[in-house]
Amino acid sequence: MKDMIKKLHFRRALSEDINAASIILKQAAQQMLDEGKHQWTHSYPTEVHVRADVERGVGYVLEDDKEIVGYCAVMFDGEPAYNNIEGNWLSYDRYVVVHRLAVRKDRKGTGLGRIFMETIENYAKDCDIYSFKIDTNFDNYHMLGLLNKLGFTYCGEVMYESGRRKAFEKRL
Repeated sequence: MKDMIKKLHFRRALSEDINAASIILKQAAQQMLDEGKHQWTHSYPTEVHVRADVERGVGYVLEDDKEIVGYCAVMFDGEPAYNNIEGNWLSYDRYVVVHRLAVRKDRKGTGLGRIFMETIENYAKDCDIYSFKIDTNFDNYHMLGLLNKLGFTYCGEVMYESGRRKAFEKRL
């Protein structure tokens, strides 16, 4: 794993990364659908969402030897759905939130998701942000397992147009 970490690079996504990032998200959405999950569909997330992330400056990629192997949106300006949690956050400080996190299909199970999340934690701390909030679907067992391994605390439920999500926070 240490050799893999040396080759990894976390950076803001550029317009030329949109296609690769969109393919990664499409693969992840298809995997969810194949597993009978409905958090992501053929209409979310798509290239439109990636393009909007890149234009807002919140799209990020994880590269391995200059090849994009992961994508997510990293935001520091809050998530409106988090204002109405059924439960309690650990803190009400500024926080980083991640949406649309996915790694390339052929790289699943290699620890990239964990590395991606830990890199985001360090990035947040570098920006003087010490709270990390995230949500996921009730049946997204891969993400739920990752959040547990990384020490996130279940805080309650948040509501989106598409339905309820489990909400988590980690103090950094």
